[in-house]
Amino acid sequence: MPEAPRNLLEENGLVIISDDDRNSKALQFIEDVTSNAGDVQERVLAEILSRSASVEYLQRHGLNGCTDKETFKKVVPVVTYDDLKQDIDRIANGDASPILCSKPISEFLTSSGTSGGERKLMPTIEEELERRSLLYSLLMPVMNQFVPGLDKGKGMYFLFIKSEAKTPGGLVARPVLTSYYKSSHFKNRPYDPYTNYTSPNETILCPDSYQSMYSQLLCGLCQNNEVLRVGAVFASGFIRAIKFLEKHWGFLCNDIRNGTIDPKITDPSVREAVLKILKPNHKLANFIEAECRKESWQGIITRLWPNTKYIDVIVTGTMSQYIPTLEYYSNGLPIVCTMYASSECYFGLNLNPLCKPSEVSYTLLPTMAYFEFLPVNRKINGSHNASTGPKSNIDKVDEHVDLVDVKLGQEYELVVTTYAGLYRYRVGDILRVAGFKNKAPQFSFVCRKNVVLSIDSDKTDEVELQSAVKNAANHLVPFGASLIEYTSYADTSNIPGHYVLFWEMGLSSGATPVPPSVFEDCCIAVEESLNSVYRQGRVSDKSIGPLEIRIVEVGTFDKLMDFALSLGASINQYKAPRCVKYEPIIQLLNSRVVSNYFSPKCPKWVPGHKQWCTED
Repeated sequence: MPEAPRNLLEENGLVIISDDDRNSKALQFIEDVTSNAGDVQERVLAEILSRSASVEYLQRHGLNGCTDKETFKKVVPVVTYDDLKQDIDRIANGDASPILCSKPISEFLTSSGTSGGERKLMPTIEEELERRSLLYSLLMPVMNQFVPGLDKGKGMYFLFIKSEAKTPGGLVARPVLTSYYKSSHFKNRPYDPYTNYTSPNETILCPDSYQSMYSQLLCGLCQNNEVLRVGAVFASGFIRAIKFLEKHWGFLCNDIRNGTIDPKITDPSVREAVLKILKPNHKLANFIEAECRKESWQGIITRLWPNTKYIDVIVTGTMSQYIPTLEYYSNGLPIVCTMYASSECYFGLNLNPLCKPSEVSYTLLPTMAYFEFLPVNRKINGSHNASTGPKSNIDKVDEHVDLVDVKLGQEYELVVTTYAGLYRYRVGDILRVAGFKNKAPQFSFVCRKNVVLSIDSDKTDEVELQSAVKNAANHLVPFGASLIEYTSYADTSNIPGHYVLFWEMGLSSGATPVPPSVFEDCCIAVEESLNSVYRQGRVSDKSIGPLEIRIVEVGTFDKLMDFALSLGASINQYKAPRCVKYEPIIQLLNSRVVSNYFSPKCPKWVPGHKQWCTED
């Protein structure tokens, strides 16, 4: 098979053409590859295996240069990160031989690693930057079909980098978005009205998160009438920017009023870039100050950036808990999830971006990697909810199917073979087939497979926990209180062990104190929402103790993020972990507990009953 094209954008005709032609060619490219998804996948696998014929990993498993799909599946095992760690460590320590990939490993992309404390190193090659750029180039042509005129203004996106580390062998290790933002593909990109941001590159590339956030907000406010769309990577990151504005708007207004930059912004390149935009503007400063002084911040996004058409953030999975907050701040602007990607691979995009967040699905582009799918059976223990998914446990079915052979409604664990040296690698995401674009399936994200709580035989996954917490938090509404953030861990320091939830609370003006009995009601509401295996452990087996809610000080989850960043997590990739196991994180959370409450009684459980059992 021939080598992959040196410039994938040129190969697919998506550069050096007019905006209209580029949009047309991008949409035609999507049409072509989804119409021929099976053939494209066969070619991608054959190309990867042909290029990787001499690599040690495939020879070790007896592939011996064969590019046949059936042989590949027969002799190459499905693996997790732990299976590859020894090979990855060799590369990280300086072994430049073709261990996983025939092309040189250019750097490692780091996973966020927010739950267990250890970050994974994903190998990548130079060519992958072009493949990622190809996917980015498709986003706005798709969006332009639904929201025309986006080329007439700017996007205010809060984008951040993290200072990279180096492995003992000298390879850079950094988050995937840091890699992209620091690449020539991003820094030296030609003018494109669809990637025209309010933030100068220098503010995005500033490694100090405070200076970066401050300067990006300052530039966004200075250009408020030009902003047509706003966003960040995750919903939590965008809300963090709004919270930052709540705290620092006085300083920002002072800078806009006087045309100066706060002395805390010391990075000379940032100051120089911002001063090219910032001019004294008393009228704008007074306007921003008047809006920020108002008691209510409802609709603050559309008040300060009045021409905004939508918010571009990820709100799938556990990020869905931020939807009400985004709607509050934006007066119900559309929330758009544009693409699906990870450190291992960029996967696909949302072809119906204005759909409801609960209906988001992603079309996996068959050119990005070779995809396989491991069917999973989710044992339904409660009613199915379209926004949160079923209450379930996951059992794997021992067979793998190709991209074009998945079934509508079935759930699968994603397995990828990439150009950068991952072969039949289990990503750990559970996806549900929601529909099809031509012959290419569209998947909704269900959960991360490995984020669970377990004390005994019980298994509580991320989706189930999210739904249970949401049900419990409804008890707070009559008191003007709300749940800002939460995480959990399985406390096995005593026998029996029990689930612990850390809750950070928010209070509206005029809120009344929440009685202890209401927090106890929240505890039992969580337990009543969990699956029958959990409830059997509580009621019959006595293998699980009463669930506990620990209320933490306001700002605790900001401290938690700061701690994760200090360990090397990326501000772009960071999201509050829904289950923690890393002892220093648990210690941090426990140090900020102000009160705690236990479930006052056992949840309902009926032997042999497969559905939820709730009180009449």
